[in-house]
Amino acid sequence: MKLFRVAAPALLLGATMMSAATQSVAAETFKIALGAAQGGGQYVMAERFVEELEKATNGELTADLFPNSQLGSEEDTVMNAAMGMLDFSVLAINNVTPFSPTVGVLTLPYMIQNLEEAYSLTQGKTAERLVENTVRDAGVRIVAWTFSGFRVLTNSARPVKTLDDLQGLIIRVPKNEIMIDTYKAWGVNPTPMAWSEVFTALQQKVVDGQDLGLIDLESVKFYEVQKYISNIHYNFLLEPMIMSEQLFQSQSPEFQQAILDAGKKATEYSVEFLREREKTALDELLAKGMEFTEVDEAEWIEKATAAVWPKFHDSVGGIDAINETLAELGRQPIE
Repeated sequence: MKLFRVAAPALLLGATMMSAATQSVAAETFKIALGAAQGGGQYVMAERFVEELEKATNGELTADLFPNSQLGSEEDTVMNAAMGMLDFSVLAINNVTPFSPTVGVLTLPYMIQNLEEAYSLTQGKTAERLVENTVRDAGVRIVAWTFSGFRVLTNSARPVKTLDDLQGLIIRVPKNEIMIDTYKAWGVNPTPMAWSEVFTALQQKVVDGQDLGLIDLESVKFYEVQKYISNIHYNFLLEPMIMSEQLFQSQSPEFQQAILDAGKKATEYSVEFLREREKTALDELLAKGMEFTEVDEAEWIEKATAAVWPKFHDSVGGIDAINETLAELGRQPIE
């Protein structure tokens, strides 16, 4: 009896340790691709997503982050997630558009005019429609959103305050038709280029400038290859986290909800991060020698909206879809 009483706790402890080990082995570790660098908005949002996911599932679901396009270009990650070869990716919304064109409604020039509008669109009927469409069109599901601020214009040649100042500059843009045509409306023939090539192209003067959010400008050290910032607001940089729909459907209902809940909390944290970090990022860019120019955008707005919006009515879902988005923002419909 004494032997049993001594052995039983030991056996119980051993069983507990074996159970814990089994749970550890059973834990699923996802891969999350990021186009941007560590320290930027994408990384911070994804990091919070992982924290919330681990918390909600008691560590049964977790993920590793792979920044700086380690797992391929942003467009490549969409295809890989659609085929079930990649779990998650955080990428600029314009790189989802080729696979699910209706998300382009969020990249129409000057559609989004401030952070509050960006957040409201990701939480309302427009977002619900776009999530359904990306599942249908691309085989991926949007589960969270990064808010990276307006894509300000930078260049290494001269201050740009007017459209006349812009003429003659070679500007890199993502491979996105709406963004390409926006610059064409401003009288510039931009150079489409994958994100992974941009820093080197700026460094070697293949292109003079590009556009990106302030936080990311600082995190990727663009102050080393760019001098002038022009404060334009044509495109608010939304960067959704997409998930392989195959993977989502393979999860239990409880884990599906945990993923969505973690995404919502990470989205809300991204808003806070942008509010707190954007001004600091600008201060750091100025301290590194960059110059900041305010821009009167009246002419920029007129030319971009007149030329670009009508051309993309159909591809982004039609005038009715655009007007639904405008209604969410409290704006007048278009005809």
